[in-house]
Amino acid sequence: MPESNKKLKRLQLMDKLRLFPPAGEVPVPALGWVRAIREALGMGQGQLAARMKVSRQTVQDMERAETDRRITLDSLDRLAAAMRCRVVYALIPERASLDEIRELQAQAVAKTMLYPAAHSMALEAQGLSVREGDRQRDLLADEILRGSARKLWR
Repeated sequence: MPESNKKLKRLQLMDKLRLFPPAGEVPVPALGWVRAIREALGMGQGQLAARMKVSRQTVQDMERAETDRRITLDSLDRLAAAMRCRVVYALIPERASLDEIRELQAQAVAKTMLYPAAHSMALEAQGLSVREGDRQRDLLADEILRGSARKLWR
């Protein structure tokens, strides 16, 4: 797929992700979302269990699984539906954009690629200035971004 199409897809995806708050901005309730929502609705575990046609113990186990971060999406969907809610699933970038993540990765890869040569040259008293090293790293990072994604995430 041409790079222009990939860039367009990233922009379209970022438009969708803007609907969500930034990563880490909404803390997970200490006892999990399921319990927080259930309690806010004034619903007991037994009542939720009856709506789901499972035992109270099953609901208790599912709530514990959520707080332990081992609950399945299917279980979350079933719990949410029984509380007249929906599960909204998204991966939110830790940085401002997907392009920024790619740029940081390209910089890291370029630094790794340049380090052996820069180290050898420094040992031979032929080291580059910090400015020149940064310029070469930036040029290589740009080349990596324009090339194969496989090289970016090696």
